[in-house]
Amino acid sequence: MWCRLGDLCDYGSCNNIKSSEIPNNAWILDLEDIEKDTAKLLQRVKKADRVTTSIRHSFFVGNVLYSKLRTYLNKVLVADIDGFCTTEILPLDFKGHVIPEYARHVLMSQMSLDYTAQCGYGVKMPRLGTTDGEKALFPLPPLTEQKRIVSVIESAFALIDEIESNKLSLSQFIKQIKSEVLELAIRGKLVPQDSNDEPASVLLEKIKTKKTTADILHYPFEVPEGWVWCRLGDIGNWSAGTTPSRTNSKYYKNATVPWLKTGDLNDSVITNVSEYISEHALNECKQLKLNSIGSVVIALYGATIGKCGILNLETTTNQACCVCKTYPIVFNKYLFYFLLSQREQFRNKAEGGAQPNISKEKIVNSLLPLPPLSEQHRIVQKIETIFQALDSIQNNLLPC
Repeated sequence: MWCRLGDLCDYGSCNNIKSSEIPNNAWILDLEDIEKDTAKLLQRVKKADRVTTSIRHSFFVGNVLYSKLRTYLNKVLVADIDGFCTTEILPLDFKGHVIPEYARHVLMSQMSLDYTAQCGYGVKMPRLGTTDGEKALFPLPPLTEQKRIVSVIESAFALIDEIESNKLSLSQFIKQIKSEVLELAIRGKLVPQDSNDEPASVLLEKIKTKKTTADILHYPFEVPEGWVWCRLGDIGNWSAGTTPSRTNSKYYKNATVPWLKTGDLNDSVITNVSEYISEHALNECKQLKLNSIGSVVIALYGATIGKCGILNLETTTNQACCVCKTYPIVFNKYLFYFLLSQREQFRNKAEGGAQPNISKEKIVNSLLPLPPLSEQHRIVQKIETIFQALDSIQNNLLPC
């Protein structure tokens, strides 16, 4: 329920102590000891080590130490031992009604910052008045839920601290998480199954695909009910292109036909290519054809083996690219993310020395765990939601 801060604690009620009455080994807390925004304690200073003659507020373990001066600095601390603080800090005692750590997060929230910015007084050194502090809105959950909220927040902050402490490894960290997400997705563990979905086996029957009995011996893992194992060649038409002869100038003169190479693949949607060929090349080279929008592409050669893309333009390709136009039983983005998850496996299957390659035949004969079509869409939506969140973290935390 919504409460006022003054309903939950004696806001502004403080026990004033003269400096001469404070023991030399007591903790003396000043605002400079608290880091802005994070509210981490930067140093713990004893009276003997700090010149202090002013009145102090006494505080006790579990008190929420709230800075009423320049509240936008977000200096809010939970006392872990007894001590004495500057009078710019108010010790708040919630008397067991509110978990101190939960209160701290509420007081540091954007809601609280917006409120104090609106009603604080003073220009250079704005303060929050006692009456306004008492009136501040406070969302109060049950105690057990307060504990759960604190646990989730602190787990998230711990992860952020880990990332911040080693920003240089953030890209690798994000890459590993994405790989694990894809692995969960293809095993049917990313989203719940729906018994109302049409089984994938029925989808295959619609296109007259028959599984061989030998397949049963080679399934890498057990798939959920409603899923089925098949070959990549069962779910779409696969083709590779070619490179028109560079010695034939008419193949590259007045070039208007997009021609995709492995360097154009970006593990995302392909919206443009770096080179074009002529209509003559498209008409005379038998292996060339315009691949339709929505087709999925994978690289077959060299260091780019396993790189993927989804076409957002009609384009031809060279022989180093393999293109799949999926049947209606497969969501093209599900195939795309499956191929991304198999990059290392495809590279391990490659042959050759300085310029290894994997054949189209090895690609189309690779096994695919096929979910119901509706679940394919749910899986893709979940993957993209997670990936967007990870990309946002990476973009915000990596050094410029």
